[in-house]
Amino acid sequence: MKTVVEVRPTMPIRVSLVAADGYILSARLYKSDGEVRARIIVAGATGVPQTFYQAFAQFAASQGYETLTLDYRGIGLSKPLTLKGFRMAYLDWANQDLASAVDYMHTDAIPLFMVGHSFGGHAFGLLPNHDKVAKLYTFATGAGWHGWMPKSEQFKVLILWKFIGPLLVRWKGYLEWSQLGMGEDLPQGVFRDWKHWCQFPRYFFDDPAMSHLREKFGSVKTPIMAANALDDLWALPRSRDAFMSGYPQGIWQSADIDPATLGLESIGHLGYFRRNAQPLWRDVLTWFESSHAF
Repeated sequence: MKTVVEVRPTMPIRVSLVAADGYILSARLYKSDGEVRARIIVAGATGVPQTFYQAFAQFAASQGYETLTLDYRGIGLSKPLTLKGFRMAYLDWANQDLASAVDYMHTDAIPLFMVGHSFGGHAFGLLPNHDKVAKLYTFATGAGWHGWMPKSEQFKVLILWKFIGPLLVRWKGYLEWSQLGMGEDLPQGVFRDWKHWCQFPRYFFDDPAMSHLREKFGSVKTPIMAANALDDLWALPRSRDAFMSGYPQGIWQSADIDPATLGLESIGHLGYFRRNAQPLWRDVLTWFESSHAF
């Protein structure tokens, strides 16, 4: 296992982002102690608050990368007093919220990179301003279809989509995800769209109503690395390949991560950003630096 670096905690600066539709989002900016080499935006996973990415953000800042995390609307510090009756579409997290982070962090003086987690890899191709990002490194991005999962996981996921989720939404007016121990509660619109697209082998690319997204993703020219753990039951490499085929061939590469090679018992769908996964973070920064002049 690679050497783990002791990182001095960096206290973030609270930032308010304003999306194009006027929604105000809570974000945190982790400043570099020394010279800023580049900037990073962390595009988080569905239902995962920005605080989960703090250890990574602190590590990146210690290496000269000014790093921004954010809570999408309806999540963490960007949620309203109640999610009941809160109206939004799942893709608002990309074309509104994450897009505002790109505008905030972009400057011609230094490069801007993005680190995605699950949804973050979906979101990139939806951004109206993805051309402002020099490179994307995404973990755990997959198509979401139960058929790409092991049989035991398929059963659990189908129960969630067909029974537990709809019952909770009908009862509460939103998906009480936290009661299932799976993250932050989700707005009804997020659950509606997510559930719908997960019935397709290639996620929203297979949805006839979303055919315009193929052209949108086809316009992406940013180099992408998509890394997935071999024990990530929600986003195994075959699931990643099914989704990433929506990006133009030639701009994305893939990496399969064996937890054992890092001295880890498991990574799963969330372990990429836990403190013991620091060797993966080094790989991210090394890849950003490769073939890129600072």
